[in-house]
Formats: sequence, structure tokens, C-alpha cells
Amino acid sequence: MNLIVDIGNSRMKAVVMSGDKVVAEYVTSGVDIEWVGSIAQAHKELRRAIVSSTGGHEQEVAAALQRYVEYALCFKPATTPVPIGNAYATPATLGADRLAAAVGGVEMFPDSDLLIVDFGTAITVDYVEDGTFRGGNISPGMTTRFRALADYTAKLPLCSPSDEELPYGRTTIEAIEQGVMQGITHEIEGYIEAFSKKKTKKCTIFTGGDAKYFVKRIKNAIFADCEPVIIGLNRILNYNAEKN
Repeated sequence: MNLIVDIGNSRMKAVVMSGDKVVAEYVTSGVDIEWVGSIAQAHKELRRAIVSSTGGHEQEVAAALQRYVEYALCFKPATTPVPIGNAYATPATLGADRLAAAVGGVEMFPDSDLLIVDFGTAITVDYVEDGTFRGGNISPGMTTRFRALADYTAKLPLCSPSDEELPYGRTTIEAIEQGVMQGITHEIEGYIEAFSKKKTKKCTIFTGGDAKYFVKRIKNAIFADCEPVIIGLNRILNYNAEKN
């Protein structure tokens, strides 16, 4: 069994997997090494672990897990071997979650070129073509946009996402809600439209905590609630463990 630890900007997730099946999933805020250790102790069948992070601490967590598993891997996009090609010009600056999602996407749809949209603190739009990660774009995420309007203007309030779809706002709150939500919608629709012109077999994947707000607004995408990042990290772990 494998333990997948994914450290994000605001939370830490631990997933226990048997083969490609999720056995248990845990989430906590911040970085808590003792918390991860308690999970490892609770699952005596664990043999391998991988730790990935967008903000640091992955080495400390991986080192702590060596007490509980036979093989613990600290995932570094610049140096850790992965089972797909990586054409990114600056791999040392590539977010671990972006490359892991690409590996997971290929695992899910091995015969397709991929457009992977991750709706998080930032929105990343990444491309996988011919089994190789090509790169992508990064823009502010939904919550980041709401906060920016409240923080950097004098009178605009902090708003939240709305499921209501309006052509325009009739109040200032509606204007902010629709401006942020429609702005992201049109942004991603533009990427999908350009991607759809490719003549190869292709697939668009939505993932991330805020993806649920856009699956109904934006058509022609697969909402991967199975999390390609976790699938990718599990694949990377097995790939490296089998080589050692």
C-alpha cells in the first residue's frame, strides 16, 4: 500500500492507496508532521510513501515517514524521474502539482492529448501532447480574484462565488460575483476552443477545489473528482520504487 502526501498552499492531504484504489483520505490545515506520522502508524500495511508540496516542507515530511515505510520519496519536478516526457524549459520552477497532474492525466487518458485546468489559489492551464508535458499558463484563482478586489479597492466588498448565472450584475455585489465567475468562464472557454481545433484525440480535464463552480458553466470538460494529482503522485511513486 502507498501513502500519498500532497501539501498545498493552505492544507495538507494524505491518501492511502492500494493499487489504484483509494483506501482512506485525510485532510488538515497547515503542515503537521505528527499528523502524517499518526496516519502511517494507523495503516501498518503501508510500504511506500511520496511527499509533494507547492510551498515547501516536503523533505522534512518525507524524512519523518522513513520510520514507517520501506521507501519514502520526496517529489522534486526538476530531479525526480517521471513516466512521461517533460519539455518545460525551467523544470526547477515547475510546480509539483502541475507535473503530477500531467502524469495522472496520462494515466487516466493514455491515448489523448490533454488540456488540464486546475482551479485552485491559482488557475493553471496545462498541456500534455504526445505523452509529454509541454507547459501552460497561470492566472489568479477565483478566491484570489475576489480578495484582490476587496483588498486593492477602497469600497468594493469581499464577495463569494454564486451559482446564479446572469448576463450582468444588477448590484455591486452581483457585478463582482458575475465579473469574477464570468471572467474565469470566458477565459477557460477560450483555451478549450483553441484546444478543440487540434486534430488529434483530445480530452479536457477539470480539477482543483474550485472546479465544482465551473463544471456547469463550461461544457466539454471532464470533472476529475478522482484527482489527477493524487493519481499522478501514486504513479510516480511506483515508477521510482520499481527502479530502485
